[in-house]
Amino acid sequence: MPEELKQTDISEKAPAKPRSNSRRRKPKAEAGKEKKAAIPKEGTSEAPLELSAEPARKKSSRGGKKSAGRENRKPPVRIIPLGGLNEIGKNMTLYECGNDILIVDCGISFPDDEMLGVDLVIPDFSYVEKNRDRIRGLVVTHGHEDHIGAIPYLLKMVDIPVYATKLTACLIEGKLKEHGLLGRAKLNIVEAGDTVKLGCMSVEFIHVNHSIPDACGMAITTPAGVIVYTGDFKVDYTPIDGGMINLSRFGELGSKGVLAMLSDSTNAERPGTTASERTVGASFDTLFKKSGNRRVIIATFASNVHRVQQVVDAAVKYGRKVAVSGRSMVNVVAKATEIGYLKIPEGVLIDIELINRYPDNQLVIITTGSQGEPMSALTRMALGDHRKVSVTPNDYIIISASPIPGNEKGIFRVINELMKLGAEVVYEKMYNIHVSGHACQDELKLMLGLVKPKYFIPFHGEFRHLKKHADMAISMGVPAENVFITDIGRVLETDGVDMKFTGIVPAGRVLVDGLGVGDVGSIVLRDRKHLAQDGLMVVVTTIDSATGEVIAGPDIVSRGFVYVREAEEMMAEAKRVCQKALEECRYGNVREWGAMKQAIKDQLGQYLFSKTKRNPMILPVIQEV
Repeated sequence: MPEELKQTDISEKAPAKPRSNSRRRKPKAEAGKEKKAAIPKEGTSEAPLELSAEPARKKSSRGGKKSAGRENRKPPVRIIPLGGLNEIGKNMTLYECGNDILIVDCGISFPDDEMLGVDLVIPDFSYVEKNRDRIRGLVVTHGHEDHIGAIPYLLKMVDIPVYATKLTACLIEGKLKEHGLLGRAKLNIVEAGDTVKLGCMSVEFIHVNHSIPDACGMAITTPAGVIVYTGDFKVDYTPIDGGMINLSRFGELGSKGVLAMLSDSTNAERPGTTASERTVGASFDTLFKKSGNRRVIIATFASNVHRVQQVVDAAVKYGRKVAVSGRSMVNVVAKATEIGYLKIPEGVLIDIELINRYPDNQLVIITTGSQGEPMSALTRMALGDHRKVSVTPNDYIIISASPIPGNEKGIFRVINELMKLGAEVVYEKMYNIHVSGHACQDELKLMLGLVKPKYFIPFHGEFRHLKKHADMAISMGVPAENVFITDIGRVLETDGVDMKFTGIVPAGRVLVDGLGVGDVGSIVLRDRKHLAQDGLMVVVTTIDSATGEVIAGPDIVSRGFVYVREAEEMMAEAKRVCQKALEECRYGNVREWGAMKQAIKDQLGQYLFSKTKRNPMILPVIQEV
């Protein structure tokens, strides 16, 4: 950050304290205690029954007297997050007033290691579906997957207009096309500075800096007051496109009075400021020089158009052609170039099919796979499965991204495989080739100082991020009782005088597996985990319907448990155990299939565990003739 632009007096000059109820009493002994969190069950759409830990509240003194400011109360506004709290991703929030509901963002999150076979996770739309006639529209802050990825699933359920800036709208358009929704969707393009009226609320789009162009925060004007939502943001004083965050507008809103602010908490634990995206360009210049006569391959997020622009600029400077690999990278580069957000000189961009026509020292390949995704282009290169790119010792590979928590193993596996092929790999721990798109502590304090909200709600992050941001707001002068750490499904209501929790709505995770939406739940995941850990044994038996006598079998098929040829003796004994179980059922006059299957499962399960200390899934199949 340039020295002359640093905010030197943030910590010294606290913002004016928000207006509070003048008749509130001092908190008693219970002040400072925290409510214990109750977390929604995994794989369900159940909302938490209790609020996650939050700062203690001062209670207003009613005492039969008319409360101060009661005459100033306005129609209540409810803030209902359906995602993005106590988690990373799946951002979606409802703003409800009277008969109108406004939706901000509708994103996905990616499955964790326990969600075997699941492709992605979307918010629970139950409350939206129940109130479909009250939804006035969806406004979108920016084009990252965790903010737009679930839009097609939402629009299959409700027919509402969508408002987004140009690049964001282009990315949404691509998703709608994939889902066959483009023809019927009401997609509207807006610009920073525009205001959209939706029912009794209006939304002003405010330009912010982030790791994708066209990102916006929002000022939502409601009957109760103005609510500022920062969206994902950082303060970049030297942005690639020249469009610095509109701090003056946030300051204007603060001087007029802001009822509440919801602010990005992703980097709330990090001190200082986030480096400018432009610093990465200087690193690219150094690395391109260092690459010499080698081919350069750069992996980064497809949506980071400014990062891609800096790669292109370096390629042009050093006389290299640029090829693009990975479906999302190809799509984003095409869209961003089409609307003028990515500037590539004529003749620089070549098709990946043509790379063999150029020597290595004249090539740069920009690819997806910076997170070690199993099917990404870089991973396929590392495993030798890419149809157009074969990695050689003459490749200089730059991974321009930091690992998303949980992806570290996948990334380092790819790096190891690339190095085994002889390539040199440069990644974040070795060089300054990535900067975050989220504000660190000094920038978060700056935003608090400008907006000066009466109520503060930390947003976007796990509980540790939210708690750190909440403590920061209190240190900046926001009264502790005016800081709310909330959770998905919790209804936070304000009438301009007070803010309080008033209930819950259904919220949680809906799992998407292939074309199935919501048909994979905790039981299916449990079975998949069981199969993955201990394998499967199928026991097939044919019995006489009249006598109950075994006519054929039992035959045993094993998958993922033991290699049958190396365990023939155990498998023969397993067959005898099943025969014994069936004989006991016959002599005990047990003819009900369910009981017979359970007998096989119990006795075979006990035997296999005694021999292997494993519990394979056992599926008895009984046929009658």
